[in-house]
Amino acid sequence: MIYLSTFHFATEEAEWLFFAGFQRTCYDSFYPFQIFPQRGLHALDLADITILYGGNGSGKTTALNVMAETLHLRRGAPFNGTSFFKPYCQLCSPHLLHPLPDASCILTSDDVFDTMLDMRAINEGVDRRRDELLAEAKEARNAQFQMHSLEDYDRLKQVAEARRTSQSRYARRRVMPNVRTHSNGESAFLFFTQKIRDGALYLLDEPENSLSPRRQMELAQFLQESARFYGCQFVLATHSPFLLAMPGARVYDLDSDPVRPRRWTELENVRAYYDFFKEHEEEF
Repeated sequence: MIYLSTFHFATEEAEWLFFAGFQRTCYDSFYPFQIFPQRGLHALDLADITILYGGNGSGKTTALNVMAETLHLRRGAPFNGTSFFKPYCQLCSPHLLHPLPDASCILTSDDVFDTMLDMRAINEGVDRRRDELLAEAKEARNAQFQMHSLEDYDRLKQVAEARRTSQSRYARRRVMPNVRTHSNGESAFLFFTQKIRDGALYLLDEPENSLSPRRQMELAQFLQESARFYGCQFVLATHSPFLLAMPGARVYDLDSDPVRPRRWTELENVRAYYDFFKEHEEEF
């Protein structure tokens, strides 16, 4: 399902006109202005799965953020924007074939890491409360208690329960269980499978981070099936050869000048992997 068919970045003329009417002050950076025209990136024609490939500083993450802000997509973690992001996005032109579903959003590595940290913080809080309850149960079980008035009724119930149950059961009844934890790779993979729903546009910034090669292959399969069977469209920035190799994906090489679509097997990083394994072929 293609929701966004084309995205036009601000033209060199539009940028020139913006600066012609701009009163220069103390700014020494106008990010994200003056990036894409210089790289020969004027527009993206988008497929069900579109991939932005390039080295660090090539502009692939900036392109995703510009698209997300122009389309007003939901996002979790903040990004490194500037006061020039909004005026720049107003100069961009997206072409939609269908209205964007509400679930459409941008998902980044920071979102994955924030989710992992939240789970860890919850479990640490649960652990602290469990320790407190175990100590409370031990104290209540050994307490020399006598009831003198109705005001002591709650304390009586506490002591009675502590004496007729184990400390662990006493604690379990009063605190939630730990959130189920996984390895970083498993947690990152589950994050995407839980966040990506049917029928929406998703921008993914380097989703391979924290994923093992096998998990990257599983994510590639999940994205392909989501696009083919469940009405999703993806635009992702990645270095991963496992994601770059997804059949039918349109790959833009942001390291080329001008930026243009290329076969994934022609990309520099992929060729480096190929040459390395070819050199060591006899060792397998």
